[in-house]
Amino acid sequence: MHFGLVRYSFFSGMLAFAGLPIYLHAPKFFLDNYDISLTLIGLTLLALRCLDFIQDPLIGRALDSMRKWHSLLVLIMGMIITFSMMALFAVSAIGDPLIWFIVWMILLFSSFSVLSILFYSQGVQKAKTLGEKGHIRLAVWRESGGLIGVCLASALPAVFKYFEIINDMTWFSISFTIIVFISIFLMKKEWHVSLLPNSNLKVIFKDPVLRRLIIIALLNAAPLAVTTTLFLFYVEYCLGPKFSAGLFLVIFFIAAALSVPIWGILGRYFSPRKILIFAMLSSISIFAFVLSLGAGDYISFAIVCCLSGFTLGADMTILPAVFARRIDHIGMNAGQAFGVWSFCAKFTLAVSAAFVLPALDWVGFSTIETNTAKALWALTLLYAGLPCILKLGAVMMLSSNYLKEI
Repeated sequence: MHFGLVRYSFFSGMLAFAGLPIYLHAPKFFLDNYDISLTLIGLTLLALRCLDFIQDPLIGRALDSMRKWHSLLVLIMGMIITFSMMALFAVSAIGDPLIWFIVWMILLFSSFSVLSILFYSQGVQKAKTLGEKGHIRLAVWRESGGLIGVCLASALPAVFKYFEIINDMTWFSISFTIIVFISIFLMKKEWHVSLLPNSNLKVIFKDPVLRRLIIIALLNAAPLAVTTTLFLFYVEYCLGPKFSAGLFLVIFFIAAALSVPIWGILGRYFSPRKILIFAMLSSISIFAFVLSLGAGDYISFAIVCCLSGFTLGADMTILPAVFARRIDHIGMNAGQAFGVWSFCAKFTLAVSAAFVLPALDWVGFSTIETNTAKALWALTLLYAGLPCILKLGAVMMLSSNYLKEI
């Protein structure tokens, strides 16, 4: 076993552990603990995520120019991301809760972006040392670690509540801090200086394969962005509060983690294009079934989480590997390219928050008062119906003759 891959797996787990609070826990935590409306938090998330995705290509470009300082940057960003997590979840808001939320979210997602782009761009160099199919092999280890990190982040709040540990999110933040510094220590020898030319947007978008892969990434990230935004609301208000949403998240991400090695094996025998089309069509058919579920259908929803998590493994493993392989083929530093890649995922999250939360507010959905059947059906349509339509767009783009070579 290549110990360097274990390091990448652990660091990926740390990033995934941080990503879940940014996009899932933090908005609901502030809605539950402070008097902030759905529309206001939705519009705030839109503004924050616009800043987040706009800065990613700029961060990527800056990191390409600061290649000698990557090790130091990782340490500094690790400190910032831990302080930000503690401020959001372990410290009561000082002054206006919304301003507190905005300031620390900016620091949290900015440090997260720097660490993520550094990590994925370094992976392009690492894959070269792993022989044939090196990008797929690295992706399997990286995404497996990431999914384990997500599972841990999903489960810890529920575990703390089960054992009646007060201030569960405070202990969540402390756990994250420990994981961050272990990850930084393990990866300290992996940050190598690249001698390749810097990437730039002109080169990235001039390449027809990279350009179409970016569009697919944008379309394919949109369904996950919608479901991520609405997941906690759907479980609590459509299925019912009998089981914690964390349980279903753990099922979803464990299934995804277990699927990653399987998708990696399939990648040895089938083209990435065929694998992705199969996984995306499967995901559509599985998720459409959610439209038929109602209150109390916990077992059926658990099965949906398991199967849809399995298909997610293909998206997380194959797509980034194909993108990295293409960057390697062109022969340039990957910082700005992965800044654009990160932009795609975050752009869809911003649009999702801006659209679905105000839409729920508009139909009368409330986290305080009893919801009407109309409001709950609107929540179900947005959570399950809209992602199927968006996913179909990614399938159509991937089916294009222009991408036969991937």
